[in-house]
Amino acid sequence: MLNRIRSLFTGEHDGVEPGEDALQAAAAALMVEAARTDDTISEAERDRILSVVRRQFKLSEEEAQDLLSAAVFDTEDVSPYLRYVSVIMDRCPPGHRIWIIEMLWEVAYADGVLNDLESSLLRRIGGLLHISDVERGEARKRVLARLGLPDDAGLPV
Repeated sequence: MLNRIRSLFTGEHDGVEPGEDALQAAAAALMVEAARTDDTISEAERDRILSVVRRQFKLSEEEAQDLLSAAVFDTEDVSPYLRYVSVIMDRCPPGHRIWIIEMLWEVAYADGVLNDLESSLLRRIGGLLHISDVERGEARKRVLARLGLPDDAGLPV
């Protein structure tokens, strides 16, 4: 079962159309991505994914575990932003990429509040663009000054 599931993620199907198995793999990968929004998959989220795939796809416990393991492995280094980041990496010199982060900070602070998901997104994209935490923090301060917001705007209390 695990080899069959892994083949769905890698695209190696030995000439057989994946059909229902591909749908299961895609659904599991999306659930993993949803669980990872906060950069971790909690035990409750893991249990819920297992419960859902067992119920929806009528899988045994072992099959559900295999499906979840394959989805976690396959999505570990994948980012939905990868294609956009690739364009920036190809067309923008390293010293000029910080402006992307500044634009993102402006959007994140559009409502005057920074939430955890926005902060996580900025951290993730900053890492993909090879922008250090220090540079990202300096960009944040410039944006806060430009917007007239205090240095602690949106930070958890």
